[in-house]
Amino acid sequence: MKATQQLHDLGQSIWLDNITRTMLDDGTLARYIADYSVTGLTSNPSIFEAAMAEGEAYDDGIRTKSATGLSGEALFTELALEDLRRAAALFKGIFDATGQVDGWVSMEVSPLLAADTEGTLAAARQIHEQGKCDNLFIKIPGTPEGVPAIEEAIFAGIPINVTLLFSREQYLAVAEAYMRGIERRIAAGLDPKVGSVASVFVSRWDVASNKQLPAELHNKLGIAIIQQTYRAYRELLASPRWQKLAAAGAQPQRLLVASTGTKDPNASDTLYISALAAPDTIDTMPEKTLLALADHGQLNGVMPEDGGDADAIVGKIAAAGVDIDALALKLQQDGAQAFVKSWHQLLQRLADKVGSLGAAKA
Repeated sequence: MKATQQLHDLGQSIWLDNITRTMLDDGTLARYIADYSVTGLTSNPSIFEAAMAEGEAYDDGIRTKSATGLSGEALFTELALEDLRRAAALFKGIFDATGQVDGWVSMEVSPLLAADTEGTLAAARQIHEQGKCDNLFIKIPGTPEGVPAIEEAIFAGIPINVTLLFSREQYLAVAEAYMRGIERRIAAGLDPKVGSVASVFVSRWDVASNKQLPAELHNKLGIAIIQQTYRAYRELLASPRWQKLAAAGAQPQRLLVASTGTKDPNASDTLYISALAAPDTIDTMPEKTLLALADHGQLNGVMPEDGGDADAIVGKIAAAGVDIDALALKLQQDGAQAFVKSWHQLLQRLADKVGSLGAAKA
């Protein structure tokens, strides 16, 4: 049995961290759903930049929409939503069969709004309305400025994928915001069932810390952080506060493991997938990692609910000179800056494409 099927059977959803118009057109995504148990996908500005740069798949859409006056962010949003609506349709059966737990796709708000709570909320509302898609998550970064927007979006009934989380503490802050939003809906007599996931990034921890650590501690910090976060997730789901919300009809904000592609060429290409298998969670993986998992991946059992040896590993790494709390904050700030850079590159690439297609038409 493929490791992808094993993951699915133990209750961890496999989502693809990629989308292109080509994989929609040629049936690749449909094949991944059928053959590799893929039940959702995520996207970000870097993914769309790469997709739109390759070949001619977007040329007709760009040409047609730009001719109607769309440009910049508005043009990108409509192009991206066209892809995501098609992907969402492929996952709609899974979405319905799982009671809206699985089968989601995700679209990012502009990272230029990361420090703007009200602007982020307004953008989330706009994309949600424009998407016209039940199984579309709006991605909001779990930064200090993003947390209030997350609560307000949940209260407004907008499904949210909280992104750019790097620690147990950052996860708990957004879990608290999610629960406050649900509690406010219940108090207002609204349906408490609003979808959400909390995306915690793993590989960037090791990229940042390996150079400071002895070889025996390489590629261990990211896994330990996820193990600690998973313990907190399990404790929250068992808490009286959450049980009360669940009894009222709320769904858990599922924990999602992101940034799961192995960056160390000396490590297994399925390192993080194998180590972080756990029920009631999601693993979103780059296409290369998904294919490696399906081809030769093996699981290392199930992640322990008590965190296993995570605290001991984190303690050793801290003793070796890594300031865990400071690094968590830096990774989140660096991640937000990287998304801004990708966003600018994406809009520039799109403007260049509009210009070249206009020139070609002329």
